Amino acid sequence: MEALVRLSFYCFAAATIAFVASAACYLAYAVGRVRLRQRTLATSAGTTLVAHEASLEPAALGVGRFATLLAWFGVAFQAASILLRTVAGGRLPLSNMYEFSTTFVLLAGVVYLLFERWYGVRQLGAIVLPLVVAMCGYVWLLPADLREVNDLIPALQNRPLMTVHVSLAILAYATFAVAFAAAVLFLIANRWHVSWLPSPDLLDDLGYRAVTIGFPAMSLVLILGSVWAYRAWGTYWQWDPKETAALFTWLIYGVYLHTRSLRGWRGSRSAVVLLVAFGAVVFTYFGNYVFGGLHAYGGV
Repeated sequence: MEALVRLSFYCFAAATIAFVASAACYLAYAVGRVRLRQRTLATSAGTTLVAHEASLEPAALGVGRFATLLAWFGVAFQAASILLRTVAGGRLPLSNMYEFSTTFVLLAGVVYLLFERWYGVRQLGAIVLPLVVAMCGYVWLLPADLREVNDLIPALQNRPLMTVHVSLAILAYATFAVAFAAAVLFLIANRWHVSWLPSPDLLDDLGYRAVTIGFPAMSLVLILGSVWAYRAWGTYWQWDPKETAALFTWLIYGVYLHTRSLRGWRGSRSAVVLLVAFGAVVFTYFGNYVFGGLHAYGGV
């Protein structure tokens, strides 16, 4: 088992390298390249002046394709890492912050690449892939003992509920990351009208589609979490900090969907709501470090 765990970590290290390189390429593709031009101007006195001007142009298409290829390499290595750890532990790696975060890295990469394929928007990777890299960095900073596969504590010994509940939470967070990226790009494209960025309308729709996947998943997270809480602790709701933060996050995305569907909110207002909502996601993810609570075991 130790050999499988060690090999799983090596695969994660390889995935980290691939994601870092992919993020750099996505950033280069989204920002574009600076092109310098030299112009010679003739004056009335018969002399010439040499003028230099710089302009920002779209990056080469090959950079974007290479970024996507590297992202797929990262996903493949990370999938191998998760598979090896699953075999070693006899369960999906979801029980502590190390396992939760490494699985999030995989699913965030997969969800992003699916949206890239559906919408043909590679510039989105300039936001999502740095988030994935940041999560990889967080995993590297976690205590080394969390990398070991340990027996589940009594509260976690409900594998069907743990698998579905936690997997849905990861799916929701991954789609919310895509919606956040779409909102950031929308605000940039809408304000500066960068010609090679996707149209604001497309980005607005992309963010909405991501939320329509993440919101039902988050709803099931709350429902299944309540059922699990009753079986583990004897009550459906404890107002635990992570429970409360998850409920608050769900409400913000509910406000987003409500204002968009019934109030006709589009554009900048909806994008700002998505930024606030993703801030709530980050707080839900890491808030247990500040407030502790019933979810504090194993760093979760």
